[in-house]
Amino acid sequence: MKKTLISLALATLSAHAMSGNLQVLVLDKEGKPVADAVVLVIPVNKGTAKVALPMQVTIAQEKMRFVPAVSVVAVGAKASFVNNDSWEHHVRGSAAGVAQFSTAGSGGFELRIDGKLEGKPARSADAVFEKPGAVLLGCHIHGSMRGHVYVSESPWAVLTGADGIANVEQIPDGAAQVKVWHADQLIDIAPQQTTVSAAPGKATLQLSVVPRRRRI
Repeated sequence: MKKTLISLALATLSAHAMSGNLQVLVLDKEGKPVADAVVLVIPVNKGTAKVALPMQVTIAQEKMRFVPAVSVVAVGAKASFVNNDSWEHHVRGSAAGVAQFSTAGSGGFELRIDGKLEGKPARSADAVFEKPGAVLLGCHIHGSMRGHVYVSESPWAVLTGADGIANVEQIPDGAAQVKVWHADQLIDIAPQQTTVSAAPGKATLQLSVVPRRRRI
């Protein structure tokens, strides 16, 4: 029994020793921090992320905006769209990987959500994201509304904060590829190769655009 417990303890220590953390900074073309960029780390070796990507999210429609503007979920996740405005909205979702509705083609989904009545619960509708990639969100009625859901196959996917930093934790040791996605970066930038170790690492990726200022 004692040997079994020792073996389990050693296995646990070994698993922790074989993973590392990576801090990724995303900059725009002018060298300024970029918020709401999705940083993906794709390690060569297998492992388990410290925090699993969500399988369910809520995205509100408030004051003619999608809130949050960008969500990161796992493949197969479900989103509940909630209309908190008093007027009707549509939710138009592109097929995964499509950056503009003008080139959307087939695939995607459309939902109609009535406006919220005073004193009543907000209306909602659901959609499931079964394929990896970025899904563009829009509204047929209000063309200025824009949002995204990034569906990631890699569990090591983190959204940057206002400081442009994404902290990706418990990545398996060894070679890994670091990618960045941003809604305004229509042409993918080259991924960066890195090596993950027990020592905390850092990486910087720079977009070739200056993102549009988001409407508040």
